[in-house]
Amino acid sequence: MGSGAWSDSTYRTAAAFRRSAGDDDFGYTAATRARPQREWRADPALDPLGVSLREARDSAEHPRSTPIVVLFDVTGSMGQVPRIVQAKMSGLLGLLERQGYVSDPQIMFGAIGDADSDRVPLQVGQFESDNRMDDQLRSIFLEGNGGGQKSESYELAAYFVARHTATDHWDRRGRKGYLFVIGDELNKRRLEARHVRRVIGDPVLRDLAVADVWAQVQERWETFYVLPRQTAYYDDPQVNEHWRALLGERLLRLEDPAAVAELIATTIGLMEDSVDLDEGLANLTAIGSPAGDVVGRALATVARPGGGGRGPARRGGGAVGLLPPGLDVADDLA
Repeated sequence: MGSGAWSDSTYRTAAAFRRSAGDDDFGYTAATRARPQREWRADPALDPLGVSLREARDSAEHPRSTPIVVLFDVTGSMGQVPRIVQAKMSGLLGLLERQGYVSDPQIMFGAIGDADSDRVPLQVGQFESDNRMDDQLRSIFLEGNGGGQKSESYELAAYFVARHTATDHWDRRGRKGYLFVIGDELNKRRLEARHVRRVIGDPVLRDLAVADVWAQVQERWETFYVLPRQTAYYDDPQVNEHWRALLGERLLRLEDPAAVAELIATTIGLMEDSVDLDEGLANLTAIGSPAGDVVGRALATVARPGGGGRGPARRGGGAVGLLPPGLDVADDLA
């Protein structure tokens, strides 16, 4: 996947058509909610069951593809965040491409729920470069339930990214991609093997430690957890310390959820060494975004001297991995 090019005019025309027809931007969610809960399913294009790999590959059209994964917690009020990002797709791609933050971005969107209670606990799209990324984002089912235990299945999503993605950015250039998880709760206490088998289809026989799963995903992905001020958990010490223990300074506390697209773009610009923080915030002002102050505060630790945020990461850096790529899942996780 990942062919084609983004078109602002196509994006705007499609949005205007939906408005004139009275259609919800997230039409799959509207259609699914009209059915009984027992029939709720992920859109087939986003169903992770049986997926071998989601791939971000180079091509003549995109010779230096940069993979970006954005996964949303869609439980409770967090389900509004994908709508925010969808409304700002043009600005997000404008910063990444037209400001030269990164070469040939290929974005994969997905969604996270609760594997203990939700009908659709994980959704994963494809890596796309054109307006199909808008299509896949709008095809996410915003289930909105969650289990109510102050935890969601983030570790299940991390497992998928660690074990079921492949990128030329890593294979050819030894460069990490970017993973952003937007949520507000804890991981489960462990990644349960039964959830991996049921939701993804891997023949895993034993439960996995959450810290090990997140360590593995950081082998090939610059990983960030964005905690927006969306619920009471924004200031919850347990939630904050939980993610700091896993990701350190890569916990990004965002005071305004409406600024999530700007935060993603500016973070990538900093990590690629394309801009410094002042330049990135000036670019937000230049495109008419009011998000500069909250983005600046969210990135204060990443952008500070010695904070480890600048410069593209290459093979050999980051956390120690759980499994070398290519090992058999059933054997190594049994």
